[in-house]
Amino acid sequence: MAAHHHHKHAGASLAQAAEAALVEAGEQWTDMRSDIFAVLATFEKPASAYDIADLVSQRRGKRVAPNSVYRILDLFVTTNLARRVESANAYIANSHPGCLHDCIFLICDSCGTATHIDDDALTMSVRAAAEHAGFAQVRPVIEVRGKCADCD
Repeated sequence: MAAHHHHKHAGASLAQAAEAALVEAGEQWTDMRSDIFAVLATFEKPASAYDIADLVSQRRGKRVAPNSVYRILDLFVTTNLARRVESANAYIANSHPGCLHDCIFLICDSCGTATHIDDDALTMSVRAAAEHAGFAQVRPVIEVRGKCADCD
């Protein structure tokens, strides 16, 4: 993966980029997927499937099961529309869904903010070490915990 600059989307632009990326991956952009992505994109911090299910349920006026939300979130992670913060079992919208990078999160232990950064050199080193140890289909997820500048 070469270093490059990418456009970070927000609002309607983010929803359009997510829809285009999902359709390009051969999937359909259904009303439910649209609603789940729209709610996910409103969170500034990683959100649980239960938090998302509650808000989608309110938006739709009927209960949406967290299991359904989990399935769609898994699809979003697979198609690069969302990132999963493993240590929190929570999700955050990917602000540049057309661009694939390994996950590096800086997670604040005080406020819960998760900042996603791209460092292809670092993740390529992790990939190489894992492959050297015999792992195949490596996709690093790196989480660094500490205090953000706002909480320090």
